[in-house]
Amino acid sequence: MQIIKGCSMVRYVIAGLIALAFMNSVPCRAQDQLTKILDGIRKNYGTVSGLSVDYEREVVTKSMEMLGDAMKSDVASGRIHFMPPYFLKIQQEVPNKETLTTDGKTLWWHVPQKNLVHRYPTERLGPELRLLSDVFRGLKGVEEGFVVSWKDEEVASGLKLELTPKPAWPDITHIDLYVTKDDYRIKRVDIYNILGGLTRFRLGDKIKEERFKEDFFRLEIPEGAKLIED
Repeated sequence: MQIIKGCSMVRYVIAGLIALAFMNSVPCRAQDQLTKILDGIRKNYGTVSGLSVDYEREVVTKSMEMLGDAMKSDVASGRIHFMPPYFLKIQQEVPNKETLTTDGKTLWWHVPQKNLVHRYPTERLGPELRLLSDVFRGLKGVEEGFVVSWKDEEVASGLKLELTPKPAWPDITHIDLYVTKDDYRIKRVDIYNILGGLTRFRLGDKIKEERFKEDFFRLEIPEGAKLIED
């Protein structure tokens, strides 16, 4: 993937996972449904000391979509780990092992195949990381950021929400979220960019509660690896 195609793709996954936390003025019935979803998210994610969940990420460009089966999409999979307040690790297993991790202060991206470690200040992704943590801490402090629309319609994956960033983001037009109807778990996140491409994340069925130590989210630079300060 080169872990989710670098920093911008990391922003996509984080944006997708935090998007459910926002809502604005909508009709009463839709407002009630959104309230139920938010309550469900709090039960699933808001009280755990740490968690892990499997993910699969698929990228489909506009040209791939036009070619259909003639062009395979870019697919990767792995596992996401989170611990409040701002600890995050994304471990890609397929097609190549790569790791992106942050302790809330520094973000590291390790690419073993190239023996490279990129190091970023978290300010590069600060808002997205903090909003993700708000979701997993029960949406604490989250008030605005997206225009949310919801229609009472059946979809294969359960409930569907469309979210449009407000104010507009330079690279993302909108996000579709698919949430299970019975227990309000986020199952699928479709992220659409300004070029007409789609990044789709499928999240695993099981969310495992964890007790992490802080050093789990810090990267020790392997001996001989080249460090790049970005």
